[in-house]
Amino acid sequence: MSTKKLLIIAGTGWLFDAMDVGLLSFILAALKQDWGLSPEQLSLIGSVNSIGMAIGAFLFGIYADKKGRKSAFLFTLLMFSIASGLSAFAWGLASLLILRFFIGMGLGGELPVASTLVSESVEPEHRGRIVVLLESFWAVGWILAALIAYFLIPIPAIGWRGAMIICAIPAFYALYLRFNLPDSSAYNSLNLNLKKESVIKKVNSLLTSEFRRSTIMLWIVWFCVVFSYYGMFLWLPSVMMMKGFSMIKSFQYILLMTFAQLPGYFSVAWLIERVRRKWVLITYLLGTLISAYLFGKAESVNLLLVYGALLSFFNLGAWGAMYAYTPEQYSTNIRATGSGIAASVGRIGGILGPLMVGFLVAKDISLSVIFRIFSLSILMAIMAIVLLGKETKQTPLI
Repeated sequence: MSTKKLLIIAGTGWLFDAMDVGLLSFILAALKQDWGLSPEQLSLIGSVNSIGMAIGAFLFGIYADKKGRKSAFLFTLLMFSIASGLSAFAWGLASLLILRFFIGMGLGGELPVASTLVSESVEPEHRGRIVVLLESFWAVGWILAALIAYFLIPIPAIGWRGAMIICAIPAFYALYLRFNLPDSSAYNSLNLNLKKESVIKKVNSLLTSEFRRSTIMLWIVWFCVVFSYYGMFLWLPSVMMMKGFSMIKSFQYILLMTFAQLPGYFSVAWLIERVRRKWVLITYLLGTLISAYLFGKAESVNLLLVYGALLSFFNLGAWGAMYAYTPEQYSTNIRATGSGIAASVGRIGGILGPLMVGFLVAKDISLSVIFRIFSLSILMAIMAIVLLGKETKQTPLI
């Protein structure tokens, strides 16, 4: 299969993932009005989603090393799309939390598996750029989510339930993938040996002398980046409403900010094969740190839009670099396991981030203080890469 076709097939699945995560941030704002939920209850929805993502990333990363990248990709895509469609019929907070957990499992499992599949299927000189372009489909999904939220959620006959039904569409896409998506050549070439390795051996391999520094670095980076991302972006529409804007106006402003994600990805895709991987990631994380700090302090519409756009540009660009950098740290027999567990550790941050925001908002802590905490989190990620990260540019995957 050509690289372009593989990118489009895997990227479309990635797009659907992003559409669901993006819609969740808008749905939280809508649920606050429809169900009268408190900040703590809203944060619980986001955190349960991340609990599912943590478990899904761990389990399906291991599954992908045993049964294949394609099988894991299809299974996770089906899981989150069916659960998304069912969540449209949730009758209360408890039922929604259960369904969000399964949605999270599918989402968390698919993302590291898809990046591993693409990484192993592309030549070293193009691998980083292609993986970042795969990540750029996330921005398209977010833009679609923002469009759905702005145009459809405010319509009483559609609302947030109609938006969730739209998220069931990937179930039909999974049927198409069943016959058109190949497994990675790297996995196929080592298939027999891979099946003989136990799960415990794979996990233990991550902390051997060969991989220990990379594993610790990735766990810190993923935790800090996911903690800040889900803390900031799941709450972004609600934050805009806290700053005094109506729900529709807030959705409109978030839509404008979201468009900045695409140039963030494309700039990283251009830089990733020209500049060392770790320094591209550090640069975009530094931009995220500064943007988050300034966004938390901003009050006027113009400043919120400017700093919000910069936050989208740098943060999502950093995600692209992180997904390109992560699979390159490991050998083929443990690559999906290592990437999945790193993502799983990150999802612990995704659990704590939204919970922290809900708790601090309920305690009347200012948004500037909350965003300062996220800036400090990003600083920790930068320090981990500087001290422990190795360069992987154009390194062959073995």
